[in-house]
Amino acid sequence: MTEEPRPARPPAPRPAHPPRCSVPSQAPDTTGPRTGPAPSPVPGATAAAHRTRTMYDDPDTTRRDSVNFTRWSARLPGTQRRAAARTDRGAVPAARAREHGESPADSAPEPAPPAPTVDRLPARELLEHAPALTALLHGPDHRLLHVNEAYRTAFGTPPDEATGTPAQGALPELAALGLLPLLDQVHRSGRPRTVKSRKAPDGRSYTFTCAPVSVPPAAPDGPADTAILLFATDVTDHAEAAERLRASERSQRETAVTLQRSLLPQELEQPDDLRIAATYQPGGTEAAVGGDWYDVITLGGGRTALVIGDVMGRGVRAAAVMGQLRTAVRAYARLDLPPHEVLQLLDGLAAEIDATQIATCVYAVHDPNEGRLVYASAGHLPILVRDENGVIHRAEEPTGPPLGTGGWLHASGSVPLTPGSTAVLYTDGLVERRDQDIDQGVSALADALAGASGSPQVICDRLLRALGVTATHDDDVAVLVVEHPARDSSDADLFRNATLELLGGVEATPRARAFATGVLSSWRCPPDLHDMGVLAASELVANSLQHGAPPMRLRLRRTDRRLIVEVTDGDDHLPRRRRAEPADEAGRGIAIVAHVSSAWGCRRIPGGGKAVWCEFALPAKRTPHGS
Repeated sequence: MTEEPRPARPPAPRPAHPPRCSVPSQAPDTTGPRTGPAPSPVPGATAAAHRTRTMYDDPDTTRRDSVNFTRWSARLPGTQRRAAARTDRGAVPAARAREHGESPADSAPEPAPPAPTVDRLPARELLEHAPALTALLHGPDHRLLHVNEAYRTAFGTPPDEATGTPAQGALPELAALGLLPLLDQVHRSGRPRTVKSRKAPDGRSYTFTCAPVSVPPAAPDGPADTAILLFATDVTDHAEAAERLRASERSQRETAVTLQRSLLPQELEQPDDLRIAATYQPGGTEAAVGGDWYDVITLGGGRTALVIGDVMGRGVRAAAVMGQLRTAVRAYARLDLPPHEVLQLLDGLAAEIDATQIATCVYAVHDPNEGRLVYASAGHLPILVRDENGVIHRAEEPTGPPLGTGGWLHASGSVPLTPGSTAVLYTDGLVERRDQDIDQGVSALADALAGASGSPQVICDRLLRALGVTATHDDDVAVLVVEHPARDSSDADLFRNATLELLGGVEATPRARAFATGVLSSWRCPPDLHDMGVLAASELVANSLQHGAPPMRLRLRRTDRRLIVEVTDGDDHLPRRRRAEPADEAGRGIAIVAHVSSAWGCRRIPGGGKAVWCEFALPAKRTPHGS
């Protein structure tokens, strides 16, 4: 009975991804007949061995599964994720090696030959073809040994007989550039030296470096000698760019200083009773305007306002704020308000302009009738006053916070400014230093003022020198010097005062008219000025009698340039000029005064009341013909 052959088992479908352990840890030996006892069967081992043999026996399966294995192994940690490219004969590098009959190990590149050492390099060739201008000089008199091609192109080829001769004659351009002393220094010290951006006769700029080099002795036992290697780099483009930058900076700085000065008074007003000088020194070397300013404002009636301020910071913004504040001060001064009220208005405006910008200011008013300087300060440094005896007074109190803080009620103070006295208003750049307290700077300024003499402008200059302010000072400086000169006998006749107390009543106007007539006659006023002065005094007194309150006072004052008529009373309602109708019986007094005088005004006075004034310009003194 014969057995029928078993039908072949169809191969099991291969999964899309082989299992992780599809290859046994030990490959079967298929090189020869199997000898010895068969291995003990293990459940599942026969199928696994069959699959393994099939995989290794079939080249296509081997290639396919090995690629799959590579893809799977790329998922294992620590394995390479990119497989090498393969051909029908294996990996590309190995296949190429087998085609040429060599093993992969035999295809390694040959090592590069060693580079030559530095001492084997041709020094002359290196110097000759170097892009920098190079010259080699030998000995204490700097005899010429060699110049390279770049040097010859720049300065020309020295004659053949120049080799071995001193550089002063062989290379005259070195003497023209002032490099011979530099060569001497290098030869003596043995240290390299560099000079930057020297302009050659051809108009180009070079940076020269001289370095000592050791020269082997001529004889074996001779001493070593020293040569100097001079090499230069053409920096013409850099030098021209730097010069253009410096010119631009100079132009910008000049523009900035011009802008700064245009915001300051072009010409200081000179009141009748005062002599005033000011100076402004811009700080730093950069093109940046500052915020320091000063001003002198004639208020009329012989009174003068003095202003100095400082907007912190630099630049266009600080200058813009400064310009607005200065303009506002002049506008508020026209209201003829007390100093603290002017600062009160200025404080609110500063907050509206820029609440983040810090600004300080002093506003002071000089009234020659009182002989005092009434001031208010918003965080500014104190005014210094030297009296006629040389004693220094500080106007330190009262003072308030800087402008723009808001909510502060400023107050006014006063300091004597009698004939023979000098006052100084200044900004912090004059007294502030990084290495000392600002109070020490103010004390130094007081000492300098105590010993300074001369005109106000001379005192300004001396104070700057005494405080060490130079052209390179790093902060803006503004100084205002005010002198109330003492009058000698010749000038005393030109400055006269006369006062009449009026009790009121219908007889006040005739008394005022008679008083003015007598005073102006004694002062030898011209007839037309005499009549106008009497008319103005009569109208102002009549206006005060009708609209004011006692006590009343008439003051006549003459200076070398004007006649001032002033009436004060106890009522603080200020008069206004208005147009009277033909049928009106009153309202023409102020209009008449405004018409006949050169200026008029009114103001409230401390303690209550008001002052109404007008002034007349005196005719200029005529110089005799031919003098």
